[in-house]
Amino acid sequence: MMVLYARGKNAALTELGRTEVILNSLNPTWITKHTLIYNFEVVQVLVFRVYDVDTQFHNIDVKMLKLEEQQYLGEATCALSEIITKFDRSMTLDLHRREDSIRSTQSQNCGKLLVHAEECVSSKTTIEMILRCSDLEYRDLFSRSDPFLLLSKVVEGGSHIPICKTEVIKNDHNPIWKPVFLNIQQVGSKESPLIIECYNFNSNGKHDLMGKVQKSLVELEKLYSGGQGENFISSAPAGHNSHNKVLKSQLFVDKFSESIQYSFLDYLAGGFELNFMVAIDFTASNGNPRLPDSLHYIDPSGRPNAYQRAVLEVGEVLQYYDSDKRFPTWGFGARPIDAPVSHCFNLNGSSHCCEVEGIQGIMMAYTSALLNVSLAGPTLFGPVISNAALIASQSVANGGRKYFVLLIITDGVVTDLQETKDALVKASDLPLSILIVGVGGADFKEMEILDADKGERLESSSGRVASRDIVQFVPFRDVQSGEISVVQALLAELPTQFLSYMRSRNILPNS
Repeated sequence: MMVLYARGKNAALTELGRTEVILNSLNPTWITKHTLIYNFEVVQVLVFRVYDVDTQFHNIDVKMLKLEEQQYLGEATCALSEIITKFDRSMTLDLHRREDSIRSTQSQNCGKLLVHAEECVSSKTTIEMILRCSDLEYRDLFSRSDPFLLLSKVVEGGSHIPICKTEVIKNDHNPIWKPVFLNIQQVGSKESPLIIECYNFNSNGKHDLMGKVQKSLVELEKLYSGGQGENFISSAPAGHNSHNKVLKSQLFVDKFSESIQYSFLDYLAGGFELNFMVAIDFTASNGNPRLPDSLHYIDPSGRPNAYQRAVLEVGEVLQYYDSDKRFPTWGFGARPIDAPVSHCFNLNGSSHCCEVEGIQGIMMAYTSALLNVSLAGPTLFGPVISNAALIASQSVANGGRKYFVLLIITDGVVTDLQETKDALVKASDLPLSILIVGVGGADFKEMEILDADKGERLESSSGRVASRDIVQFVPFRDVQSGEISVVQALLAELPTQFLSYMRSRNILPNS
């Protein structure tokens, strides 16, 4: 019998299921399938333990078996992302015994375990909805309402992860938005609760919540088929005991249709990869790296600083999707030895090669760069984005099956805002997403403008509008206390951005 576990953050194991018992076999092939929800934004570690079930227990339901009464034969561990990035989603793992690995002498061969994963068809199902509202309430007499909807899923611990948002409709109390597309995989299932919030858009990034509704996709489909509206409720401000108030404004579903579309996992199976790139801010505002109050201070105790943490957290998720694990890595805003200030230099100090080996390579290049460059300024993103875009466009020209993810970690507000916008609009036609993590205590309001989540699509100086939203911004301090790590919030939207690019170009997984 095989028992499957998920390993959590603190190494605690949660049992996910057991196979049937196969009698008298040293080469069992189990039939029982275990269904898991694949979450791109975290590393899901699986542990497989194999037991020999004693004859006296053969007639007992496997769920009732006490594992301590069975003979433990060995175990294997891997990440779910390792299995699904394999060509046929199959992986052979060596079984070993726990006590052997602790003694770390030559652990004996306990056999092999072949694991195969397949995607459930339900998660290829995409729902298209047209949502509208009626009688939205005026926030105040003199202001307009510029409403947009934000749809979020509820995760364990009660936190919300935004998964989709509509465009902003100017000055309209009965808005009808363009269709929204939701993948069942993003939501979890058709029964999973969704929070739909209606906000009044504010250019300063502080949007007013006008009302919210909690409904699953099943319930939204009922609203559609019955032609009924659902009243918004207003949440009582924190600290008030007053109950939520039912508003007269309503949410309607004018269209609800399901279709099968290629999923992110189909593209992985077709040989597509994510290529990770990093750019690190070396401007003087970070503070002298030799002093403990600097954002670049390397703590002798080995505790990572904010830059190192951001690289580790994003890198540990993305590395599985990149087969050669060679990552282009740059610095900006510093003066390399005997050279003028550079806004895009190779972090490894090489004059011709920007790639480093693995996440460890990024960490080593970063610490050595701190010794070899002097911090300067200003904070310019344009050159780094243009460099990443160049790599992405060369890949497209060569028929590469790659999608690029650039992580920019910065402590300050960008000074070349228009050049950055121009570079982003140009890059929006490429297989590229950009994650910006803000570290330190600066006011990052300008950054919110780059993240179209917070408002409208970017426009270049020549008036060209970005073909899609490719930027995600998050201040590192935002989510430290909560359940969801900053990085999860950032990475959760990557599969959607990947798919929006592939679909807009009509690129099929097996083409």
